Amino acid sequence: MPTSDAAESGSVADDAETSHGFALTERLAARQERGLRRELQPVDRVSARTRRAPDPRGGRPEYGEERLVFAANDYLGLAADERVRRAAREATAIGTGAGASRLVTGDTGLHRALERDLADAKGTERALVFSSGYATNVGTISALDPDVIFSDELNHASIIDGCRLADAETVVYDHCDPDSLAEAMATRQRDGAADASWLVVTDSVFSMDGDVAPLSDLCDVADRYGAWLMVDEAHATGLYEEGGIVQREGLTDRVQVQMGTLSKALASQGGYVAGSEPLVEHLLNAARSFVFSTGLAPPAAGAAREALRIAREGPRREQLWENVARLREGLDSLGYDVLGETQILPVLVGDRADAVALSAALRERGVVAPAIRPPTVPDGTSRVRVAPMATHTADEIDDCLAAFETGGREVGLR
Repeated sequence: MPTSDAAESGSVADDAETSHGFALTERLAARQERGLRRELQPVDRVSARTRRAPDPRGGRPEYGEERLVFAANDYLGLAADERVRRAAREATAIGTGAGASRLVTGDTGLHRALERDLADAKGTERALVFSSGYATNVGTISALDPDVIFSDELNHASIIDGCRLADAETVVYDHCDPDSLAEAMATRQRDGAADASWLVVTDSVFSMDGDVAPLSDLCDVADRYGAWLMVDEAHATGLYEEGGIVQREGLTDRVQVQMGTLSKALASQGGYVAGSEPLVEHLLNAARSFVFSTGLAPPAAGAAREALRIAREGPRREQLWENVARLREGLDSLGYDVLGETQILPVLVGDRADAVALSAALRERGVVAPAIRPPTVPDGTSRVRVAPMATHTADEIDDCLAAFETGGREVGLR
C-alpha cells in the first residue's frame, strides 16, 4: 500500500494545519512572543476563595492551594449563595435544558417570569432573555440594522462585533466624550440622508477602566439628532438602584435599548434586552442569536431570577460598596493610582512587564488579580484589575492590601 505524504511528514493533523495555510502552531508562537497567549486555569468552586489548577489541557486538573479571588465579576457573591443554588435546583423540575429554540418549544413559564422581573427592575414594558450577553449584543445591534452606529472607543468586544455584523457605517467617538459624539453626528448630518437611522451604543460601566459613561449628556446629544441610545449595563445590573446606572440617573424613558447580562452580579448565565413592546417583538423575530439558539437553560433562568430578587431586596449591594470603599482607600494609602469610580478597581501600573510581575507577586501571596495589558488597554496603561465581592470579609480585604504592599515592594513599585 502506498505511503501517504501525511504519514511520511507526521500526523494528519500536523499536515492539515500547514498544508492549508492555517499555521496554528506558528500563530500560537507569535502570540506567546507578544505576551498574549492565555491558558485555562480551572477552579474547584466559584467563591470568594477557591483552589486553582494550572491548565491541564486535555487532562484532569490538579488543584493547588486556596487563594482569595479578586478577579471575578460575581460582584454580589451570589454564585455560591444557597438561595440561588436552591432556585437552580428547583428549576430542573422543568428540565436541565430548554430543549429547543424559544420560538419552537423552549419557551417556559420560568423564562417569562424572569423577563417580567427584569422589565420591572428596568422600568420597561418588556424584556427578552438571550443565551449569553455576547449573543445579546451581536443579535440586537445587527437586528436593529441601523444606517450609522456611533460607538464609544472603549466599548466591549461584543458591541464591536455587533457593529461588524450589522454592516453599518460605524463611527467611533472619544471615550465618554459627548462633545466628540456631537461633532461626529454634526458631520454625518451634513453628509448623510435625512431619514437615516442612527444608533448610539455605550457601556454604562466600563470593565477595564471602572468609569461610568455620562449617560445624561449622551441622551441630550442623541435627542438633538434623533438617534436611539443603547446602553450595555453588563457591569451595572443589580448593583445600582433597582436596575442599573440608567435607573440611578433617572433615564429609563430616554434610553431606547437597555442591555445587560445575567452572568455577573446575577451569578447565572445569559443576557437580556429591556425596552418597549415593539422592540422586544422585533428582536424575538429578527435577532439571529435568539431565533437560532436554544433557549436559556431553566436552572440558569431560575438562578438569575432569585439573584435579581436578592439584589433588589437584600443588603448585598451595601456590603459590596463597603468593601469597595475599604479596598480603594487602602490602595490609595499605599500610593497606588486607582482608576474609576465603581466596583471595578483598576490599579494603574503602566509598564506591561511590571503589571505581570505585580499580578504574579499577588498570586504568590494568595491573591488572584489579573494583569491587563495591551492590546486590551492602550500602551503604557497596563494595570492590575481588582474586583472585590460583597462576600469578602474585612480581614480578606486587609489580606489583599497586605499582598499589594509587600508584592509591590518586591517588584519595585512601592
